[in-house]
Amino acid sequence: MTTPLHIDTKTFLTPGDPAPSFRQRSVANPRYTFDSSAGRYLVLCFFGSAADGHAQAALKAAYGRPDIFNDDHACFFGVSIDPEDETSGRVKNRMPGYRHFWDFDLLVSHLYGVAQKDTSPRQGQVALARQWVVIDPTMRVLAAIPFREDRGDLDEVMGLMDSLPPPERFAGVEIMAPVLFLPRVFEPELCRHLIGLYEAQGGEESGVMREIAGKTVDVTDPRFKRRKDYNIGDRDLISALQARFLRRVVPEITKVHQFRVTRMERYIVSCYAAEDGGHFSAHRDNTTKGTAHRRFAVSVNLNDDFEGGEVSFPEYGPRSFKAPPGGAVVFSCSLLHKVSKVTKGRRFAFLPFLYDDTAAQIREENARFIGETGSNYRASDQTSADQGA
Repeated sequence: MTTPLHIDTKTFLTPGDPAPSFRQRSVANPRYTFDSSAGRYLVLCFFGSAADGHAQAALKAAYGRPDIFNDDHACFFGVSIDPEDETSGRVKNRMPGYRHFWDFDLLVSHLYGVAQKDTSPRQGQVALARQWVVIDPTMRVLAAIPFREDRGDLDEVMGLMDSLPPPERFAGVEIMAPVLFLPRVFEPELCRHLIGLYEAQGGEESGVMREIAGKTVDVTDPRFKRRKDYNIGDRDLISALQARFLRRVVPEITKVHQFRVTRMERYIVSCYAAEDGGHFSAHRDNTTKGTAHRRFAVSVNLNDDFEGGEVSFPEYGPRSFKAPPGGAVVFSCSLLHKVSKVTKGRRFAFLPFLYDDTAAQIREENARFIGETGSNYRASDQTSADQGA
């Protein structure tokens, strides 16, 4: 199935390059999103076929180091292009730490330059420049180590992994997630009013946006996310919330990111409750057609009498953020982030998305992909509650 091949090294990724993200079928997931594993070291092993002796040695070497590949320090991802690895059962996940992709269409192999772009699995035997790719917690390449005839690559990879500092110090120092931390966005009276609305009206279970059969649909997955939301319908209150953002959030985004926010999406009071196991697993907010327009997410805490429920950014270490009541954490929608499980009390928050007029055009173009029937969103409709910030 695989033949070692010399491919022009100009096609290979080199240290410092961004590691391409992808969705590919894996042993346990039909559409595994690779960059959702960021926040620790990742090792991709393009072994080709587990029927090959060198591939078997590579897998044995990796499996022999569960102290490294434990899902905290690092994750191992084998990449197979041989369908017999699946049908025979000779390649399996080992949890924690070890997963495998079925790259039978060569999507990942093409992205990482180990198979020529014009190579197709339909051509029969595939020439593959087998290699290991070591990736840092922010999805940038640390090393690309080719398979060698003497199998010296095995010791080199494991030696490199032994030499790496803890993931939170991958850069040599602990670094700060690129977020804005803004106190005093909402005054105490407004925070209490928003919490009161939720408590009076209650909330509905909040889902996650996923791409299924080309459509962006809202899916309930309590293992991935547990939260309830109340949708604000009062036009005067929406205007008041917009006014605070225009005065207290938008100028900071302009100053730091040189981005002019003109649109605001979603007016909800959210509740992560200990009794529900409230949490939100690591995700990005703009990975579907229906969410591609989102530029910044804002998390405004409305109270502080809870434990857990803090937002963190795994690519930049374990540090988590808990804004004071009325305070906000503002961050790019493309950053991987998660909300830890609330262990005591209830966390209330106001959670909008911000974007601009250019992104509004993207949102309009993608409206047909929302749900089963599409959305009627129009960028020119300034009467919508999802418009001007």
